[in-house]
Amino acid sequence: MTFEVNVDHETAECLSIHVSGDINVRTSPVLREVMNQCFSEQVESVQVDLKEVPSMDSSGIATLVEGLKWSKGSDRHFTVSGLSSPVRDLFVLSKLDREFEIVEASESV
Repeated sequence: MTFEVNVDHETAECLSIHVSGDINVRTSPVLREVMNQCFSEQVESVQVDLKEVPSMDSSGIATLVEGLKWSKGSDRHFTVSGLSSPVRDLFVLSKLDREFEIVEASESV
């Protein structure tokens, strides 16, 4: 499976980052760069859509934690959505399900 990251501007204030493929030590720098660009824009809300991410390693979690820190540092809303069962398990095991706002894939930003 290839790795892709696409950004959609839902509204002028909100954008969604759609990720497909495994997030790992090789691919997480790509996601980090895209999130960095998104937080440099004047948006109020960023949602990372993970419904097409079958697995994630600790570098993927670290990248999302950086996004959470950026959002808190810039007073912006940050959510993750569409977690597959293995990815959700990773969030639960690391207790990050308590730190992140996790929304269902059908919910918008």
